Amino acid sequence: MTATGGCLCGAIRYRVSRPPRSTSLCHCASCRRAAGGPSLAWAIFAEDDVEIVAGALAVYASSPGVERGFCSGCGTSLSYARANRPGLFDVTTASLDDPEAFPPTKEIWTQERLSWEAANRALPQFAQFSAPGSVLWPHPPARTGAGKGRT
Repeated sequence: MTATGGCLCGAIRYRVSRPPRSTSLCHCASCRRAAGGPSLAWAIFAEDDVEIVAGALAVYASSPGVERGFCSGCGTSLSYARANRPGLFDVTTASLDDPEAFPPTKEIWTQERLSWEAANRALPQFAQFSAPGSVLWPHPPARTGAGKGRT
């Protein structure tokens, strides 16, 4: 299995060599601001399974221990890495050439979901991280729209 992706202008291209470890749709304020959208879908891979094959990521430390990668030319949000989660490398699902191949399997940081974005009731809902035992469903997700913006 190989999948490819890249930024809007084509300067950065990447390839993944194995299926993702996990997929999610994140509603945290930090992801919203990084993407300029109401939520951000992620495909989470082993770091060794992702290769940048053209260009180089610009990196922004969005919070302590968190690095977000993007294209310095067109601004496309491409990656996420967290120091307390070594060996994992997230790519924005929509930057994949075939984003339909890796749909979200859960929604995270639902406590920060915007009030006007509907939940996908077919997916498990997590108030923050998707830690075991923290599923909110079947209870309705919090819809405050406020929060600290962590991922």
